[in-house]
Amino acid sequence: MNLFARRRVADLQAEALQDQKLKRALGPVNLTSLGIGAIIGAGIFVLTGHAAAQYAGPGIVYSFILSGLACAFAGLCYAEFASMIPLSGSAYTYGYATLGEFVAWIIGWNLILEYLFAAGTVAVGWSGYVVSFLKDLGITIPAAFTSAPYNHTAQAGLHWWNIWQLFAHGWTSTGAILNIPAMLVVAVITILLIVGIKESANFNNIIVALKLAVILTFIGVGVFYINKANWHPFVPPVDADGNFGWRGVIHGAAVIFFAYIGFDAVSTAAQEAKNPQRDMPIGLLGSLGICTILYIAVSLVLTGMVNYSQLNVPAPIAVAVNSLGPSLHWLEYSIKIGAIAGLSSVILVLLLGQARIFYTMSKDGLLPPVFSVVHPKFRTPWIAQFLIGVIAMLIAGLFPIGLLGELVSIGTLLAFAIVCVGVFVLRFTDPQIKRPFRTPFIWLTAPLGIGSCIFLMVIGLPADTWARLIVWLAIGIAIYFLYSVRHSQVQKRSK
Repeated sequence: MNLFARRRVADLQAEALQDQKLKRALGPVNLTSLGIGAIIGAGIFVLTGHAAAQYAGPGIVYSFILSGLACAFAGLCYAEFASMIPLSGSAYTYGYATLGEFVAWIIGWNLILEYLFAAGTVAVGWSGYVVSFLKDLGITIPAAFTSAPYNHTAQAGLHWWNIWQLFAHGWTSTGAILNIPAMLVVAVITILLIVGIKESANFNNIIVALKLAVILTFIGVGVFYINKANWHPFVPPVDADGNFGWRGVIHGAAVIFFAYIGFDAVSTAAQEAKNPQRDMPIGLLGSLGICTILYIAVSLVLTGMVNYSQLNVPAPIAVAVNSLGPSLHWLEYSIKIGAIAGLSSVILVLLLGQARIFYTMSKDGLLPPVFSVVHPKFRTPWIAQFLIGVIAMLIAGLFPIGLLGELVSIGTLLAFAIVCVGVFVLRFTDPQIKRPFRTPFIWLTAPLGIGSCIFLMVIGLPADTWARLIVWLAIGIAIYFLYSVRHSQVQKRSK
């Protein structure tokens, strides 16, 4: 047994050419749209207000810049890998090629936090906007069916090693039963993804155009209603609970890192790209750059229109629009429609990405063969997509958004850091490989990517999130040794 057995890059490249089961239908516009579709969602429509109200105030702008920089470093590393190894496994495949099977498994296991749990988180945000919009139309859904049965608040003074206390404390009953709207949207999107990648991409393109129009309208109108007094102090002083100040800015950056997770989902569509060597870097870096600019603009306008203390609500942009008075109610409705549409596209891209990662892990033998079964007509990994949809429905129906958001952030940050390590290592182990896109200033970019991700993890996220990551990793390691290592194709070939 060799836990650090690697898959040769040449073999992975050959596999990418030979495996034509998935349909190659996506060009650079589709890929950039997929990235924007995944990135612009819960971060801009939900978490911006939450992070500003609880951690950073107007300084949330700095939080977005910090998170954006961390993602930019990781994105440059992703772009090199995606152009060089155009397979649908994303960071998992890159880890396999550079750091070995066990590390690849850890990445793949953490990507479940990034994609599957994130899809559930975004579905909860989608539910909040749908319930609010229906209420405007005079339709009220009973509260028992619009939120999770329990809420969770991180408890101060608990240590990360006291895992039982960190898991058991902070739970309160909401009186609800299930978040039914959140479960329904996951079900509908799962069916769409099973039907086909081209259909899903076309749907996503329409949704992206709609939500970009809504966001640009909000910025264009809201800039005329900014009250500069709301920006003072731009970084509020530390309060009695230790929030705000520059530490609050960093904590905010770690929390809203969730807002950027979608850009790497572009890499999971590599096997469905027409020209992955050229188009993958365009999709990855283009979507990341566009969204960072929009995030900064929205956070400036939002905190300028309304005092940050009023923004800790499920629909903060709607709160800002409401403050403008009845004459602009049309904008409130537009914002909610844009949010509903935007969050729908995020769920779509995340569920798509998770199925493609499971597909690749299954072909490598680390997951059961059922996950790599491709539908003969639709040419999609339909069984994996169906199972993922069912699990995401349960997550969306049962878990509160705050708990899910921090879990997603820590899993994503760890995966990004490992990708940056991998691209750096590969420059030494396989320097001769043709790289259609090369990460610039690798000696600086990769270490900055690693350092910024680890910095946000250590400084920005609370102890109970770390405890849950440790438990999650323990479960993943157990599965690896009980099943994956026994069925691994690489391990079989090495005997």
